[in-house]
Amino acid sequence: MPPAPELRGSLAGDGDREAPGFYLRGDIGFSNQAVDRLSNSLDALGTIEKVNLGFAGAPLAGMGLGYRFNRWFRADVTGEYRSAASFTGLERYRDESLPLGYGTDEYTATKRDVVVLANGYVDFGTYYGVTPFLGAGIGAAYTTIDNFKDTNVVTQGLAYARPGSKTNLAWALHAGLGYDVTSNLKVEFAYRYLNLGDAKTGTVSNYAGQCGSCEALTFKNIDSHDVKIGVRWLLPTPVAAVEPAPLVRKY
Repeated sequence: MPPAPELRGSLAGDGDREAPGFYLRGDIGFSNQAVDRLSNSLDALGTIEKVNLGFAGAPLAGMGLGYRFNRWFRADVTGEYRSAASFTGLERYRDESLPLGYGTDEYTATKRDVVVLANGYVDFGTYYGVTPFLGAGIGAAYTTIDNFKDTNVVTQGLAYARPGSKTNLAWALHAGLGYDVTSNLKVEFAYRYLNLGDAKTGTVSNYAGQCGSCEALTFKNIDSHDVKIGVRWLLPTPVAAVEPAPLVRKY
C-alpha cells in the first residue's frame, strides 16, 4: 500500500492578489492647511478685513486596520497625529478713533490635531503592479490651538490666549496609486483633502490677565491638502488542512 499523502496547511493570500482579508497600514505625510477666517463678537460689526491667514506645513503620521472585501473594494479605520503647524495672520479693522482710522491684529499660534476616520476605497484594477484608487472617509478631529498671541502695533496692545481644544466632525476625500511589492505588501502614494471643521483658542486676555468680552477666538473652517506615503500589509489567513479521501483498493 503506498504511503498516505502528507497533509499541509496553507496561507490564504500567498500569491493571490484578489483574496479577501484583513490588512494593517501605516502612513506618513505632510500637510498644507488653510483657514477661512478668525471669528469673535466683532464679526457682527462688519469692521474686520482679512489681510493674510495661513499655516506652515507640518508632518503627520498614522496607522490603521482594514479589510479587503474583493479586488474592487476595501475599507479601514485609521488614527492619525498631525504635529504642530505654525500659524501667522494679519487682520485690519476700522476704528475712527485711531489716528489712521484703523487698527491691526497680527496673530501667531500653533495647531495640532488627532484625527480618527472610517474610510472606504474603490480600486480600479491592477496594471503592471499599479492599482489606482479613489476613496472617502468620515470621522472626528480633536484640534488644539496653543501659543496664541495677538499683537496690535497701532494701539501698542498685546493679548494672549490659553490653549483651547475642540472636537469636530471631520471628512476626507482620497486619491492615489498602490504598488505591489509582493502579493501581500503594497506601497501607497496618495493625496487627501481633509476638512477639520472649526477650532478655538482659550479665553483671550492682555499681558495683565485682563479681558474685554472674555471670549475665545474661533478659527473657522480649517481644511488641509495632504500628501502621504504608506504601506499596506495583507495579513495571512490560515486555511484548515483538507483530509484526503480514503484510498480504496480493488482485489
